[in-house]
Amino acid sequence: MEMKKFLLFLAALVALIVVLANLGPMILLGVSVWLLYVVFKQFMKSDSTGGKVGWVIAGLIVLSVAVSNIYAVIGLAAAYAIYLIAKNWTSSKEDSVSKPANEANDPFTNFEKQWSELKNS
Repeated sequence: MEMKKFLLFLAALVALIVVLANLGPMILLGVSVWLLYVVFKQFMKSDSTGGKVGWVIAGLIVLSVAVSNIYAVIGLAAAYAIYLIAKNWTSSKEDSVSKPANEANDPFTNFEKQWSELKNS
């Protein structure tokens, strides 16, 4: 069990380094997505054709910035890995040893009891 926690710690440490290395692209990707939302809203509000063309050009520029920060997806995956490691850090389930099921909670035993009651009614 100690070795498992040590390996989880190492995996979390590597994922943290990956997140920190991709923090800049992650921030720029978030800002780019927000700006794309703003550009879309302004495009929908615009009534003139020139205004709509201007907002489309601005949207394409912001989209190119967002695509250039695609490495942020690696950082997001590493952040998700950290979440999963933290979630499983205190899991108390046993790996290879399974305990015998309690008969009161066994669905097959309960099914047999209920089936025999239905047959007798």
